[in-house]
Amino acid sequence: MTPTYFNRISILLVAWLAFAGCNRQPTATEDLQAIMDKYEAVGMSVAVVKDNKLIYNESFGFKDITSKTPLQNDDIFRIASISKSFTATSLMQLVEAGKLSLDADVSDLVGFRIRNPKFPDTIITLRMILSHTSSISDKNGYFTLDIINPDKNPEWAGSYNDYAPGMGYQYCNLNFNLAGTILERISGERFDQYVKHHILDPLGLYGGYDVDSLDNGKFVTLYTYNSDSLQFEASPEAYASRSDSMASYTMGYSTPIFSPTGGMKISAVDLARYMMMHMNYGTSENIAIISKESAQTMQTPLSDDEHYGLALWTMDSLIPGKTMVGHTGSAYGLYSAMFFHPEEKFGLVVITNGCNATFTDDFNDFLKESLNSLYTHYITTGPAK
Repeated sequence: MTPTYFNRISILLVAWLAFAGCNRQPTATEDLQAIMDKYEAVGMSVAVVKDNKLIYNESFGFKDITSKTPLQNDDIFRIASISKSFTATSLMQLVEAGKLSLDADVSDLVGFRIRNPKFPDTIITLRMILSHTSSISDKNGYFTLDIINPDKNPEWAGSYNDYAPGMGYQYCNLNFNLAGTILERISGERFDQYVKHHILDPLGLYGGYDVDSLDNGKFVTLYTYNSDSLQFEASPEAYASRSDSMASYTMGYSTPIFSPTGGMKISAVDLARYMMMHMNYGTSENIAIISKESAQTMQTPLSDDEHYGLALWTMDSLIPGKTMVGHTGSAYGLYSAMFFHPEEKFGLVVITNGCNATFTDDFNDFLKESLNSLYTHYITTGPAK
């Protein structure tokens, strides 16, 4: 046989391998990496629960761009608004203990008047606060309670919408800074310590709201994408120390320092373990955090269009054919998602510390594609990387 013959055989073999490769389904790792490349993600941590077991946890990309430090599974992120569910869960514990009611007047709980001035005779309840149906707005800010306190701010009325409490929905961070304050006032325990002692420690999770009590070597740098410069810019304020503010801390009022609305710092894998507790209606590995009734209350939508319960969303459009429960987060360039199916006992966590984000129907496309990739590779099929 001539060399030309062998060359032709080699060309045919290469062509066949290329054809076969084009028809090969990508692995989960390849699929996730392609999604990261598409949205220029800096890093991503994911976790998958199937049949009530944690079956997959992996991290990709960088924890820090400058140092090129790889992202590790035990690194912790400020997860933004998924934090709200920790606040609501804590309050449900107090409800179960008979220390407060979801239908209590928030004015009585926070110690100053909470009333929409257009509807002064309509009380605003804790249930409304936790479901974003309170008519309270973030338009004047939410980092301090002074903004809505009539004794502190003559412009307090600007923090309310035009509709009556309980008659409309608007997502509002101030609601949950109020909720964290209520937790302190009723429990007598500082907000961050309460969550640590009553949720994190019992479940064996590492994380918390107090930056200064955590190992800052585990903090994942968060990056906002600058569409003008086409560059990622670090957001160090995400982990800013609160030590100076703590010197003048007032229990039951200074609570927004810890950001009950978005300040939890935790890894993707520990967030998945927390998620399993909600997926199992309040109990994980025989450790009861809240009752089944409380968990079901949190998961029951109170707004017809938004399908928001008490710090948990119900979504039919996230994964085709599945009704998922959970929450998202977005702050300082980070995007996070935690969603579970309580009947089928599976759940998904995706966190990125920065990406060139686009949105469809107000949902981050990077998160949705990543969640669906994990569902396809690990829930509908077997766990194969």
